[in-house]
Amino acid sequence: MIDFLSGLGQRFLSLGYSTPFLSLGASYMYSSLAMAKAAVISVGEEIATMGLPSGICPLVFVFTGAGNVSHGAREIFQLLPHAFVDPTRLPELFEMAKDVKEAGRTSKRVCQVYGCVVTCQDMVEPKDPSKLFDKADYYAHPENYRPIFHEKIAPFASVIVNCMYWEKRYPRLLTTAQLQGLTRNGCSLVGIADISCDIGGSIEFVNQTTFIDSPFFRYDPVNNSYHHGMEGSGVICSAVDILPTEFAREASQHFGDILSEFVGVLASSKYLEKLPMHLRRACIVHGGSLTSLFEYIPRMRNSNIEDPSRNLPNIQSERMKHTTLISLSGHLFDQFLINEALDIIEAAGVSFKLVKFDVGQSTEAMSYSELEIGADDKALLDKVIDSLASLANPSERHVDSINNVLTLKVGKFKEMNLESGNDIKNKAVLILGAGRVCRPAAEFLTSIGSSSSNKWLKSCIADDFQENTCVKVIVASLFLKDAQEIAEGIPNATAVQLDALNHESLCNYISVVDVVISLLPPSFHSNVASACLQLRKHLVTASYVDDSMSKLDEMAKSSGVTFLCEMGLDPGIDHMMAMKMINEAHVRGGKIKSFISYCGGLPSPDAANNPIGYKFSWSPAGAVRAGRNPATYKHHGEIKHVDGNNLYDSASKLRLPDFPAFALECLPNRNSLVYGDLYGIGNEALTIFRGTLRYEGFGEIMGTLARIGLFSTEGTPILENEIRPTYRSFMLDLLNILAETQIGEKEIEERIMALGLCKQRDTALKTAKTIVFLGFLAVAEIPIFCKCAFNVTCHRMEERLAYSGTEQDMVLLHHEVEVDFPNGLPSENHRATLLEFGRTSEEKEKSYTAMALTVGIPAAIGALLILAKKIESKGVLRPIDPEIYLPALDILEAYGFKLVEKIN
Repeated sequence: MIDFLSGLGQRFLSLGYSTPFLSLGASYMYSSLAMAKAAVISVGEEIATMGLPSGICPLVFVFTGAGNVSHGAREIFQLLPHAFVDPTRLPELFEMAKDVKEAGRTSKRVCQVYGCVVTCQDMVEPKDPSKLFDKADYYAHPENYRPIFHEKIAPFASVIVNCMYWEKRYPRLLTTAQLQGLTRNGCSLVGIADISCDIGGSIEFVNQTTFIDSPFFRYDPVNNSYHHGMEGSGVICSAVDILPTEFAREASQHFGDILSEFVGVLASSKYLEKLPMHLRRACIVHGGSLTSLFEYIPRMRNSNIEDPSRNLPNIQSERMKHTTLISLSGHLFDQFLINEALDIIEAAGVSFKLVKFDVGQSTEAMSYSELEIGADDKALLDKVIDSLASLANPSERHVDSINNVLTLKVGKFKEMNLESGNDIKNKAVLILGAGRVCRPAAEFLTSIGSSSSNKWLKSCIADDFQENTCVKVIVASLFLKDAQEIAEGIPNATAVQLDALNHESLCNYISVVDVVISLLPPSFHSNVASACLQLRKHLVTASYVDDSMSKLDEMAKSSGVTFLCEMGLDPGIDHMMAMKMINEAHVRGGKIKSFISYCGGLPSPDAANNPIGYKFSWSPAGAVRAGRNPATYKHHGEIKHVDGNNLYDSASKLRLPDFPAFALECLPNRNSLVYGDLYGIGNEALTIFRGTLRYEGFGEIMGTLARIGLFSTEGTPILENEIRPTYRSFMLDLLNILAETQIGEKEIEERIMALGLCKQRDTALKTAKTIVFLGFLAVAEIPIFCKCAFNVTCHRMEERLAYSGTEQDMVLLHHEVEVDFPNGLPSENHRATLLEFGRTSEEKEKSYTAMALTVGIPAAIGALLILAKKIESKGVLRPIDPEIYLPALDILEAYGFKLVEKIN
């Protein structure tokens, strides 16, 4: 319901109406259900105060059904100013609205919405006009009833919230033909919130599920066509089938509370056979062991090539001379036919490997499993296939029920020439640096050739490469322990100790690999690049191309090697998404009028739990220094300069259209003008701006802290005394407050205002809260390595603004490109967005920051494209050419990154 209200605001905007719904975000943008409800209440308050445009009123929400789902939807709806209308009075409501409009009062705004709950007697009527509706009779004999919803209810509905249970034997709530008829008659239906998610079910034209990050499609009944995007004719439809995951905490608590009533009895059952049959069959583990029906789980797990406990030599030794792919479909898991199939395979001594499987989500759905079986004797494989065919034969005992039918498909046999050793192509990549970014890159590369990589590489990389290639990764670090922690648990990954400044040692490792990925600080890249040139090896980095790297371009070309740089997030993914939009616009004859780009690494909203709304997963010093760099950009043809000392104060509030719930601000990011030349838009774009994203209020607080002197790199007298000062004495000295003064947030706020360090009292209070939060009133001694105020502040930030527990970070990258077209064609606004959250786990090696993922994976993709010979260009490159960014973006999306493009 929340998601649909959010989309309703966007839809009305596309139709020319501005409504309070536009300020509502999607559910996943709120850290709790309570926060989401508060946002809906805020929308309701605006409706009650400002009203809704008369052109969309009366705004009527029709709820189908009266069960738990309908109750939950209405719980959110009732947070708005509302009135419920009996289904029989809907015509009267519309007549009243019609009278108002005919009286010339169309400018009057309506300050409430209307709800209408309909049940089965409002949806159907007996075909025999002499009979009255009988609910029990309808459930028993639905064929004796005809649908009336499209006649009595739908013509008056603005939104249909579909919450009812439906089976095929019942009439549909709304058919495609009925909607087409309603559209011809000018009905006011704007959209469908199909919470039931019955595809092709009670609402016939809902033919697909939607996704949390893309919850709507648009159906145009006039043309019988489906579209993405809010612009255009038709009704918007939402059918997200995993809605509980948007409020995972509340959903888990609710389901857990219900299940907990039964867990005690089940857990204390000593004898499995005493449980009722349906519970006995559902019992997966008893007495610390898997029950017999579920023994397929370890058997299938142990066959998986990605099991970290199996090392590469063992896997290679198991490759058989003859292999084939078999597909099993049917009720494999709910009827446990998979156990019988595995018994046949294992009894024959044939090896097998699980390639993929899909478990049916209901007792009516089929499951699917794909296995690769292999043997040195082809006759043995034939025997196994015959036995599986017998299992699948309907004439056998296994089909006493329709649910026990098993279908078998056999692929082509493959013969491996093991003697030649050419069936597997081994590639090797050296990764220099063992920081947070390294592990995602190593895992990505070593997964190539596995079943999981097939899913996201199939459309991007040639089959023969992914099937016959094994990528080994060498993780190198100055400290062996760091490299070992990265490589631990990753098949095909080896840890080594390496000093990158030792040219001989560096060359020894580079000589045995195909590609080098340098995740070291930029100052090391020239040394690494020199070794790569010497040995004619390719190089990938995520760092900016500096002068020293640029000078190597001609040498790299003459050596026939590729140095792919800026292959991370920013720079990296930002280049790719920008150039895709810009080049596509240029191909269509368009000119870029404005290019605006925002990017920020932030705490997720629920982790932004400190006054400054920011946290560090690395040393704060670099981030603070970056915030003091000058900036240059172009705005409506005028060049703007921002002095580094005033950068924090230049932060401007920002509401991104796709993330209205995020209260953000942006700071100009260094020299935006260079991107005009880089992207080929310098002579046409009147606006070129790149900004760094922070939560609202960050710049004001940081600017005030700077004026207090907390970022000064000059030696501070109080820190040079033999007696080490405390944080409190240091702070009092900066604010010129007497040591014996009672001091707290209020006193600091007053002092900041008295000194004229900021103009807004609200900012002074936020800054005071930040000072207290950072522990600057503590009586603990300042460490001796802190020689200036900048050192003290960074040290305190590193201690107090760190991620803890399972807190997540967030990466948000957003481009906005305005394009003008010739010949009077309308201008277009293009938006491209990446939103990624960190992935946390109790197991350290399986937890990744969003920053590590969005930097490490692109770097690994760069190496993959070079290995697969998808990049033919040589020299020093950036991912701004189609041969790089097109396959790279495809792989990023297939891998799971959410890259969303919209055109208005």
